[in-house]
Amino acid sequence: MYDYLERMTWDVKEYLQENFKEGIDLSIMSQDERQEFEQTLYDDMWVSDSVTGNASGSYFCNSARAKECVIDNIDLLKEACQEFGCMDILGEKFVDEEWEWMDVTIRCYLLSQAISEALKDYED
Repeated sequence: MYDYLERMTWDVKEYLQENFKEGIDLSIMSQDERQEFEQTLYDDMWVSDSVTGNASGSYFCNSARAKECVIDNIDLLKEACQEFGCMDILGEKFVDEEWEWMDVTIRCYLLSQAISEALKDYED
């Protein structure tokens, strides 16, 4: 079974390593600075194909692989669509086999949580 959160946390860590080669020291940030930093990360990764696939509409660039992951996580897709208010179009997306859209929707839904998990490594 595909674990979206685990994979996304790894992708976020990779993104941080590539974009913050000098490192990240959360201990010197105030609460407001940290919230602003996390919001900036969220905004940047929201449109990052390497994390969410949202820029191009596909993380895998492979509909069959996206389908496998989505089918393994139907409950997560339902949660994501409820959160984003897109339950009304989910049936149409499913019938049209828009697996990559569903995959990206799940990734966007979990993005904040994946960022939080990845930043735990930088808290010490």
